[in-house]
Amino acid sequence: MASVVKINVLTVPTEMRETLEERFASRAGSVEGSDGFEWFELLRPVEGTEQYLVYTRWASEEHFKAWMEGPMQAAHRQGPPSAEGGEQPKPAASGSTLWSFEVVQSTGPKQG
Repeated sequence: MASVVKINVLTVPTEMRETLEERFASRAGSVEGSDGFEWFELLRPVEGTEQYLVYTRWASEEHFKAWMEGPMQAAHRQGPPSAEGGEQPKPAASGSTLWSFEVVQSTGPKQG
């Protein structure tokens, strides 16, 4: 069975970039223990776009769905701490699109 890659494309206005990155940093470790989780990267745009890419790789579609229905839902309900006395903070992203891929070929650096 091939691994699956999920790329969440987040449109983030320039003034919200730091907020988005801080929110991801505050959740560090929340996905790594999930069954079937293989990799995570938050990719910051360098030029010409407001779109961040949130790259995750999973052992299977079923593992991704289990994470989405359990730990991910719980983490987003809890949300980041707010200075306004418990109110949910404004979202950092103004839009989101999920791309899905199957890994057909993969390689890494040669060892030795």
